[in-house]
Amino acid sequence: MNTQSKAVLVTGCSTGIGHETARHLARAGFTVYATARKSDTLEDLKAEGCKTLALDVTDEDSMAAAVKSVEEAEGAIWGLVNNAGYSQSGAVETIPIESIRKQFETNVFGLVRMCQLVLPAMRARGEGRIVNIGSMGGKLTFPGGGTYHATKYAVEAFSDALRFEASGFGIKVVLIEPGFIKTHFADTARRSLDSVAETAPAFGAYANFNEAVATATGEAYEGPVSKLGGGPETVAAVIEKALTARRPRPRYTVTPSAKLLIMQRKFTPDRLWDLAMRTQFPRPGR
Repeated sequence: MNTQSKAVLVTGCSTGIGHETARHLARAGFTVYATARKSDTLEDLKAEGCKTLALDVTDEDSMAAAVKSVEEAEGAIWGLVNNAGYSQSGAVETIPIESIRKQFETNVFGLVRMCQLVLPAMRARGEGRIVNIGSMGGKLTFPGGGTYHATKYAVEAFSDALRFEASGFGIKVVLIEPGFIKTHFADTARRSLDSVAETAPAFGAYANFNEAVATATGEAYEGPVSKLGGGPETVAAVIEKALTARRPRPRYTVTPSAKLLIMQRKFTPDRLWDLAMRTQFPRPGR
């Protein structure tokens, strides 16, 4: 395929998977629009050949302006990589409802709205690719991750529906399901727990549990288990495959940790899964 004529917009490029994906795709010959809430975090990507834009996926005007800017320059956005997202950890009772809404605004509603904004021009052109970054967390749930997992389950459902609805217009929708990826993701999740501790009246009843969640999160991304994970470049390479394959798969599972855990969860009854989780997390209670 001639990637030179393919304009791809990537959200959440300030760090991690988004940052590496923008760099990777630019080196592969795509016209890449790297975006983030603060465009000054993208300066090094300019040197890699990326065009940069400010884009906040929780702000309607920001999203609409970014899409309009690319469409005016390129005619249409050929590829959209919905990567922006973060993790809010903590027992469900302890997380302020405002924080839960914020999580959904970024991880789900922003993703959905970006799709809605790029689809008209894609349909008019009769081609396009939408790549949504989900997670193995959209197929299984760890204690203390209810809010984050709920957003990723939503991305699974949304992507499945959109894949069918858009296919007749020449638009392919692909879901990427990474496992443990060594980025600043874990640090964000741990900081979210610190924020909960400062604001939640019920935190004390879950203090040991939330502390165990923080420890488990760190070990998953930095301890021995991380050997089953990968770096952001692992995901970037799969995103390129999703964009360049003539017939991309509906979903790509990335890293051994994702393949192993999704398979385990698929064949593990709910009560047995709960028992397994009790070996890793203290169960809140009296």
